[in-house]
This record gives sequence, structure tokens and C-alpha cells, in this order.
Amino acid sequence: MKNILVVDDSALMRRVICDIINADTRFRVSDRATNGEEALELLKRKTYDAVILDVNMPKMTGLELLKELRDRKIPARVVMASTDTKEGAKTTLDALSLGAIDFIHKPDNPGDCKNGVFDTGLIKILEVVCESKASDFTDKPEDEAARSETHKKLIELASRAKRTVKDKQIVAIASSTGGPKALQEVIPLLPASLKAPVVIVQHMPAGFTASLAERLDSLSEIKVSEAEDGEALESGHVYVAQGGKHLNIDSVGNTYKIRYSDEPTREGVKPSANYMYESLANGITDRAVCVVMTGMGADGTKGIAYLKEHKNTYVITQDQDSCTVYGMPKSAYNAGLSNCVVPLKQIAQEIIMNVGVM
Repeated sequence: MKNILVVDDSALMRRVICDIINADTRFRVSDRATNGEEALELLKRKTYDAVILDVNMPKMTGLELLKELRDRKIPARVVMASTDTKEGAKTTLDALSLGAIDFIHKPDNPGDCKNGVFDTGLIKILEVVCESKASDFTDKPEDEAARSETHKKLIELASRAKRTVKDKQIVAIASSTGGPKALQEVIPLLPASLKAPVVIVQHMPAGFTASLAERLDSLSEIKVSEAEDGEALESGHVYVAQGGKHLNIDSVGNTYKIRYSDEPTREGVKPSANYMYESLANGITDRAVCVVMTGMGADGTKGIAYLKEHKNTYVITQDQDSCTVYGMPKSAYNAGLSNCVVPLKQIAQEIIMNVGVM
């Protein structure tokens, strides 16, 4: 049985969340805390399979607790309880950057927690997080100076190995649990002169992907934005799929264009990377570089398999040691689709060396 710590300043919300968790025989709420200070004292002494952490609390907020865990190097598997407001999405990304593994949208009204959406979602996330690698909060993102130096070295490498072919190329990235933080290690290292557009399917609900795109854009030289329906794709630009819709890439003349569709979830997610990869099979693509990063499940595997049957496709998968959850990359690798397996910190280099710069 998995032991869970619930941290929330609302007595009613704590009770509701605890009831949901304890109703599943695989989990047990072993401790409760009303603020970050209480939680920190518990985490100093005990180890939990997962921590459900509220953001706004007295004495010590959720973000402040994550910083304390990072500074004290206390490992934990943290799920943030988030709101879906724009500010809530920003705070959620801050939490993921600080080491939280995943998040769940907490309804404003505790009575809505047992509506079949929150309770089912919470249990599903606990299933994944309890089996994921606990964040030890020691792997801090590179500071701006270090990132700039790394970026410079990658551009020099790409320039020396500049691709001379004039293929119609595209980079297509799939990620899920652990993805937002992992993307912050990859996208800021890509140059604005990258010789292809980049499209990302990150499993997140509607309302969060715009904030993710803004965060990545603020850290990067390459332009990053949330993809708009009907938008033409340009080289040296990163496009993040909107949450709650499936992203397809159509060929119109000699141009890629975004098209959203509203089919049911696939592999349990929406957007699904399978749709993105499959849509590239019948278009103008001469060469696709597919990147499968940390995440639960197998999304992307069927789509890449289909794409490989039709197009020149090079597949980069993240290695197990650097994944928060080694699910999606493992699935692609086990299916024999991976051309190279690299740690997170080498993915940007692999993209640049395979695509080249303009």
C-alpha cells in the first residue's frame, strides 16, 4: 500500500482528498499537514510515496516548501493541486520547475471534487507518480550564463556539420509527465537559425499550454508560441500544441499548417502525439526528426511507426536515467523505432546536429 501525505490548509478540502485516496485500497493517507512548515517537519523525518501539495497556504506556501526541499536536498514525489486561472498556470509551471512531478486542477468548490473528473484524475496521477523517480531537487537548471555558453558551443558544432541537403524538415516532440521541466532543458538550447520548425505535443489540459509556451519563449533565443489553428509553420520557431485538442500538421502547397481536431482521447490523452506524427506521413515532409521524452504510457509509438513506413524519419528517445517516468521513450525503444538514445542534456545537440542551421 502506498503512503500519501496530504498538505492543504482547508480542513474540508483535506477531508475530501483523503476520502478519495483512502477509498482506493492501493493508497493510504498516512499523514496530513495544514501548511508547508508542518509538511517540511514531516518530510524531514518520513518518506512518502507521494505528496499532494496545495499552493496557497499560511506560514509556508507550496512553492516555498519546494524551495526548502531543494535547498535541503530532501527527495519527494510531489503533485501540486493547482487552479486553472492564468496565474494558477504560471504558479504550476514554477512548481514543476522546482521539482514537482505533476499537477492536478483542484476545483474551487470542494463539493466538485467527487464529480468523477477530479477523483478519477487524482488516482490516475497517483498511480504514475508513486512509480516515478523521486525528485532529489539537486538538478537545478543552468543559469543564463551557462546556458549561453552551451548554446554557443552547440551552434559552432552545427555550423561545422552543416547539412547541405534541402530537405523539407520538421522536428516533432512528444512529452508528458516530467515534460515541462525537461522541455526547459532542451528548447532554450535551440538556435533561432534552426533549419526546421519544431512542434511539441505536451500532455497538459487547456489553459496551461499557453503559459508553458510563454515560459519557454522567455528562456529561449528561438521563438516559442502556442500553435494557432490554420497557422503556417516557419523554420526557427517552436509551436506548442493547445491542451484539450488534437494537433495535426497538414501540407498546403509547400507549407506546413496547423489543424486542430476534436476526436476523443487517444492513449488516454488529448492532445495525442500519435495524431501529430501520423499527419506528417502524407504531406510534404522529406525528413522528420521525432523526439520522445519523459512520460507515462505509449503515446507516440504507433504514430511514429506509421510515419516511418512513409517518410525518412530519425527518432531520438530520452534515456531511462534522465526520465521522470520512463514510459513513452521505453515504448518507442522497445518497438524498435529509436535511432539513438540520449540523456536529457544531449537532446538539443542531437536535434541541432540532425537538422542543421540556416
